[in-house]
Amino acid sequence: MTGSATVTHINISDGGVPKLPIERAVVGTLGVQGDRQESTEHHGGPERALCLFSLEKIEALQAEGHPINPGGAGENVTITGLDWDAVAPGSRLRLGPSVLIEITGYTAPCYKIEANFSDKDFNRINQKTNPGWSRAYAKVLEGGPLLPGDAVEMLPAS
Repeated sequence: MTGSATVTHINISDGGVPKLPIERAVVGTLGVQGDRQESTEHHGGPERALCLFSLEKIEALQAEGHPINPGGAGENVTITGLDWDAVAPGSRLRLGPSVLIEITGYTAPCYKIEANFSDKDFNRINQKTNPGWSRAYAKVLEGGPLLPGDAVEMLPAS
């Protein structure tokens, strides 16, 4: 995918899913201020500070008949215009003018997001069974403000 990538949604919750959109955010080493995870055993912390997902993947899932929406699968940042296949552990992204993140791994789906799938099969976005369809976790290397519409840049491998 070429062209400019952007943040379309920034999503938070008081624990659990769905995460709902907010108009502006401050991102720190533990993620988006105001966001909470229901279970910190599998979510959150410095290595899983942000969960990201592709708007194009969400739209493709909707076209398959799934009732998923941005934030529904628990992602904090929804991005459009990015080659999602290139988003892999070790990738670094610049979000807006200030936020620098590094992808730490793929997000394993769980039953709490099953309502996003017409057949309740949340493994539709499991990297092991459907490569390229997973959400991604990231650690925050540099924090700062973030807004919907901010540019997203995939940085060259170092």
